[in-house]
Amino acid sequence: MIHDELAGYDLVPVQQAPATLFDMLVHCCRTYPENLAYIYTAEDQEIRVSYEKLFEDVLLLARCLQKRGVSKGDKVMLLSDNRYAWIVTDLAILSLGAINVPRGSDTPTQELQFIIENSESSYLIVETDDLLKKHEEYIKGNKQLKGIFVMAGDEVHTLFSNRYSYKEMLGDRTYTENDVRKFLKNGDTIKPDDVMTIIYTSGTTGMPKGVQLTHANIMHNVRHVPAIINLTPEDSWLSILPSWHIFERTVEYSALYMGTCLIYSSVKQFAADLEKYKPTLMATVPRVWESMYSKVQAAVKKKGKAPEKIFTTLVGVSASYRRNKRILSDHLPQFSKSSAIGGFSKKLVAGVKLALLFPLFKLAEKKLALVQERFGGRMRLAISGGGTLAAYLEEWIDAVGIRIVNAYGMTECSPAIAGRGLNCEVFGTVGPAVPETDLRVVSEQGELLPPGKEGLVEVRGPQVMPGYYGNREENEKSFTRDGYFKTGDLGKMTITDELIITGRAKEIIVLSSGENIDPTRIENTITMFPFIEDAVLVGQDKKGLGALLVPNLDELRDFISTRVKGYKKEGEEILGDSSVLGHVKREMNKLLHPGKGFKPHERLHNIAFLKKEFTLGDELTNTLKKKRHIIEKKYREIINSLFH
Repeated sequence: MIHDELAGYDLVPVQQAPATLFDMLVHCCRTYPENLAYIYTAEDQEIRVSYEKLFEDVLLLARCLQKRGVSKGDKVMLLSDNRYAWIVTDLAILSLGAINVPRGSDTPTQELQFIIENSESSYLIVETDDLLKKHEEYIKGNKQLKGIFVMAGDEVHTLFSNRYSYKEMLGDRTYTENDVRKFLKNGDTIKPDDVMTIIYTSGTTGMPKGVQLTHANIMHNVRHVPAIINLTPEDSWLSILPSWHIFERTVEYSALYMGTCLIYSSVKQFAADLEKYKPTLMATVPRVWESMYSKVQAAVKKKGKAPEKIFTTLVGVSASYRRNKRILSDHLPQFSKSSAIGGFSKKLVAGVKLALLFPLFKLAEKKLALVQERFGGRMRLAISGGGTLAAYLEEWIDAVGIRIVNAYGMTECSPAIAGRGLNCEVFGTVGPAVPETDLRVVSEQGELLPPGKEGLVEVRGPQVMPGYYGNREENEKSFTRDGYFKTGDLGKMTITDELIITGRAKEIIVLSSGENIDPTRIENTITMFPFIEDAVLVGQDKKGLGALLVPNLDELRDFISTRVKGYKKEGEEILGDSSVLGHVKREMNKLLHPGKGFKPHERLHNIAFLKKEFTLGDELTNTLKKKRHIIEKKYREIINSLFH
């Protein structure tokens, strides 16, 4: 019945792509009804969902939510981690023209309160009963919420209660042709410029900022991403990222648009699921690659010194061969045109090296194919986003024969800004701007910089948000007069218009897991100690957070004397003492506790004391603000040592 109704639904003219995510949902379910949309595991049982079943699930949940008051323009706070019910809920909310305000289950109560109240959310959907109990005290006292829904929970509704469980709401799965027609008619009222989600990201003031994204913003990515990676209905994705993260979310929408299958996995099951399902694509953050790299290296090391040395040599041979091949093909970043003689000389040397390396490269290619088996053996592309992929990892992935798509984006850009997809072979870059996007690198004064010159990255395009929700001050600061969004990142362009990200000018730290962290609040917390004059949080693209600390030596000595009886060391000798560092880190992490509103990934992984203060004009601006990119560059060796 659903298929018959969809077949007669005049979605859009044939020559046009779907204009809204609702149109996209109807398009994919009408075009690929029998295709597998999702595979997931629940209570140790594998469940497979077709596109037709997905549409039915969305239709039924949308009907239930609408019956309980959710309507166009309402904000619905969705507090949940990865699960099939998440995407069904998301699609049901947007199909009503309502606005999804998503967040993960690790959100502290005070942050949940801020987001609900700042976004003016009328409804709350939580993942489990336990999660509801975690925030019970706040939720009970909230008069703003008209309805509360629990995805995976027991029946909770009573006569005078506004709480419902999916279990009780979806008990009746019967529907009529009229239900389908009503659902499609509702979808007709959704316009491309309607806001479909508000995603809260960390702000420099310590309060999250609500990124408003419209149907048109996200549909820009959905239309263009498939062509960049040559996505077809025969592809399958393996997913471990949080569904509410814009990177994962856009991947899922793109997968749906092309009729592909997405397999929900987890960090624990990831390696096993790679071998079991043999996906052709996966979207990951750098942290996943760090983990896979470490596991492969550890497995090789267990075999003994000789096999380890052989493996390292084969990887080195493969990397060298591929690099020299790129020199011949002009597939390395270029910032100026080389002379004919200089270019010829480089290519001649590269050609000779290729000839010498070829026999060993073929051997390496054969042996390293075993590493590819760890990824299922059918992996044709792996997309890395949510942070900068370390150069050594990118080279290693490439050397073992996996095509990496190094992507660059931000929540504010839905998220795609640039990507080294199948349309670009210039290694060591994040590729050119995605279609219909203007990308530029400017000086602090806003002057356009030439290729090779580092500056501030700015972007303008259909995917860029209309602005932060209810935050006029941030909106004025975030856009230039001619409409470019200030990304806060540092980068440089090649002569062939590929972008290289070199650092971050803005303060937000993105861990290799993709988590965004505002350093200001944490820094303000740890400088409460009298023995800390100043602190800078570090950890961009790292596994965890570190802190560079400017100490007050006298106060630090007094602190240690209260912790370690008979402590003898004096002066700067204290600063490198591991026992001192251990005591200080423990005390700081006591303050960075979930009970005080911090998340688990906001604890300090390591700390280091600096031997000199920050100075005006060097590490500090005229208004005494810290120049983070200068500090990170100046203390790069110390920062790297924190994460070994």
